[in-house]
Amino acid sequence: MDEIIAGLKNATLEKSSERALPLLKQISDSETTLCDKYDIKNDLLELLQLDSVGVQIQVARCIAEVAKTDNQRTKFSREDVIRRLTELLRVPASANENTAKDASLELATQICRALGNICYANDDARNIIKELGADKHIFALLDYDVDTDDEDRDQFVRVRCGLISNYLLGSDEIAERAVELKLIEKLEQILTRCLANVDQHEELLLSILPPLSILTEQISDLYFAPSLNKTIAKILAKCTNPDIAESCLALLHYEAQNDDVKLLLAEEGLCETIYQLLEKYKTFANTDEARVLMKLACDLIVLILTGDKSMHYLYSTPLLKCMEDWLDSYDVELLTTGVLALGNFARTDSHCIHMVEKKIMHKLLSILAKNNGTEHQMTLQHALLSTLKNLVIPKPNKAAVIEAGLVEIILPMLEIHQAPVVFKLLGTLRMTVDGQAKLASELLQNEKLVKQLVHWSQTSEFTGVLGESLRLMAWLIKHAYRQKEGEQQPTMDDTGLRKFVATEGAVASMVGMLASTHLVMQNEALIALSILTTIFHRKTAAESNTLDELLIQAGVGAKIAEQITLNGESMTKELVENLQTFVKQLHSSSDGALVAHLREHNIDELLKTIPSLVEYCTL
Repeated sequence: MDEIIAGLKNATLEKSSERALPLLKQISDSETTLCDKYDIKNDLLELLQLDSVGVQIQVARCIAEVAKTDNQRTKFSREDVIRRLTELLRVPASANENTAKDASLELATQICRALGNICYANDDARNIIKELGADKHIFALLDYDVDTDDEDRDQFVRVRCGLISNYLLGSDEIAERAVELKLIEKLEQILTRCLANVDQHEELLLSILPPLSILTEQISDLYFAPSLNKTIAKILAKCTNPDIAESCLALLHYEAQNDDVKLLLAEEGLCETIYQLLEKYKTFANTDEARVLMKLACDLIVLILTGDKSMHYLYSTPLLKCMEDWLDSYDVELLTTGVLALGNFARTDSHCIHMVEKKIMHKLLSILAKNNGTEHQMTLQHALLSTLKNLVIPKPNKAAVIEAGLVEIILPMLEIHQAPVVFKLLGTLRMTVDGQAKLASELLQNEKLVKQLVHWSQTSEFTGVLGESLRLMAWLIKHAYRQKEGEQQPTMDDTGLRKFVATEGAVASMVGMLASTHLVMQNEALIALSILTTIFHRKTAAESNTLDELLIQAGVGAKIAEQITLNGESMTKELVENLQTFVKQLHSSSDGALVAHLREHNIDELLKTIPSLVEYCTL
């Protein structure tokens, strides 16, 4: 190698193309690391100045090879080298003679390789290109209408976009400048041409799609023109290459974060297209790569349905039936997608009522009944509970869902301790008991349920589970009590409330809820505690004193004081009135200890400091 390098330096001094060409080829063909200790940057730059396309091609090829190492890459990250290489990229892409065309294409190919390798993970080189304005010449390569009908043209297509990709992976500023230079429009023109025959243009598509992906990664909230998103969707529908499909899905997934794009893709029939493709190829999804692709496609359907306008549009299309059909699928990915899609459709009362009337709910419950154990897949359980929670929200649906066995099916899931599933489980139960006095009373008497709720409310590290546990307890008390409104006191069945109070930590959990950061939860706690005190203070002194002792032990005075101090200025009229009611009930205690406890924490005086209460008094 020493002799080769020495010969190259002599050929450079003599400006001899004939002597330089074989030496350049030898360097290019040798092991990359063999040249790492030599500094040949200036020699190659000198040779680039020669008016010989053949030499320029070999020099560019040589730079491309040696610049594969970090050391040489740094040496070639110089303005003079990059300027000369990008100047040579301005050579016309076509000529009258085929030999000139081939030479022009080969030179462009090797320069792309050289610049691409220099730019690899190299911000210095990228910044030089940007400062020279040379990126305009690089992007102009996309204007070359190259049909990939031979190996040379295939290589040019690959390295052209390889260079663009390596350059774009620099700073956000570089990507934003690329957008200003109409890079996306150039890429779209090529993609549109590929639509005529997607399979024939696989190489071209595999090179054109990555720069678009890089731009979406580098620039936040970058949304393509509707025409480009439509084109990508059409390519996805036509392609048979899994790599192209994955690139299209990833791009559309990013774009569909925008609700307008969701509607556009819905109207283009993309969800139905994905459904048809998955139905066609589902039996081949038996490798990890195929499963990843399937999940990406399924996720896109669900994402599009999260948009309100797109969801409403798709509800009147065949997609609704398609998703219902997937409830019978043996493939867990398709099954889960069907459940999630139906859950997104179930975001309006009318849709929910319609879906319950169509017995879709029964299918969901049947699936959950087979998947409600600790050994079953969490993702499917979470999806089922999310959908059922939505379906049970409309009042007309509650009785039907309860009658269909929802509660009996989900109560065994108390054994599951995965936070996302627990969160949805509790939320589903809470929505179900809304206005259902009989059910609320029954659940309040379920010792296992109440003990588990108390445990989660005091130990869960997941904020959602902690909050839902507290809210469900408060709702059970509230709705069980409403069953008795208007009845004579002697007939009141307070078994559930007595069991609740007897459960260790239950009263303390309700008292702790007073200090919640959410005003809604504070209000729910006040209602539940007011019901407890109202009923227990009517009982025997022993029972009343039991509750009072638990309230004192839970520090009810300190919690009320904290509630007023931290949230007094933001309290709503309803919250203030419920707080007054609760304090009044506490004062009605026959046990002086509770009253003394309130006095110790200065509750009566603190109440007077609540701005809205002062306003009511002034008026």
